[in-house]
Amino acid sequence: MSRLLQDKLLLGQYYPGVSPIHKLNALSKWIAALIYMIALFVADDWLGWGGLAVLAAVVAWLSHIPVKALGRGLKGILIFAIFTMAFNFFFYPGEAIWQWGFLRLTKEGIFYGLAMGLRLFLLVAFSSLLTLTSKPVALTDGMEKMLTPLRVIGLPAAEIAMTTSIALRFIPTILEEFDRIVLAQRARGGGLARGNLFKRLASFVPLLVPLLISAFRRAEDLAQAMEAKCYQSGGKRSRWRQAPWRWPDTVTVAFMFAVLAVLIGGRIWG
Repeated sequence: MSRLLQDKLLLGQYYPGVSPIHKLNALSKWIAALIYMIALFVADDWLGWGGLAVLAAVVAWLSHIPVKALGRGLKGILIFAIFTMAFNFFFYPGEAIWQWGFLRLTKEGIFYGLAMGLRLFLLVAFSSLLTLTSKPVALTDGMEKMLTPLRVIGLPAAEIAMTTSIALRFIPTILEEFDRIVLAQRARGGGLARGNLFKRLASFVPLLVPLLISAFRRAEDLAQAMEAKCYQSGGKRSRWRQAPWRWPDTVTVAFMFAVLAVLIGGRIWG
């Protein structure tokens, strides 16, 4: 069966491997990803954004994930990033360097558009590397551990971690179901229309009803399975597999904090 959308969206999927990134503790990867996201918005010049782009490329290389798979998966967000850049080019206020009707290209718009497009692309790319190199169960445990200190203010760490894990796990499941519906429509002589953008969007409408029905059915089956296993929100649960914290995790987190400190220092004294 062809994979129509699953190869075009990496977020939520897991790519098995034994790379150095795969071997890191999920907690250290959560912390590193969070610091990276903060760093993207702390950086305010091309030197900082370029350094973060190189860092993402190095992590992708160390993860041993095929370049073709990454390229296919990031194509959709690249198109959205380009659209975001184009929108800011012509609608961000500033000094106009070209104008035609209501379209007004500004210097500030070019800088802000390129910055936002690059930030958006790197944000999704780095987040995708987190899920591609971590099993869903490990992601849940790592997030719960990261949020555990916030329990003192009443934050339900376990519930948030479980909800996030289920949401990430359902992304490839929904995409797989969408592929099946599209293939079934094609077998009946239908399917997604070709042509301009509006025709393609209109062809998605008949697919939404069976997709939503399937999603609600899967959610109900999952809820019944959790109830059958006596799952209780906030209950203390033991873990069958304990993920040890090793020296590479400490080095990774320390390095990400150092990167963030350099960017903050450059923002203050630069």
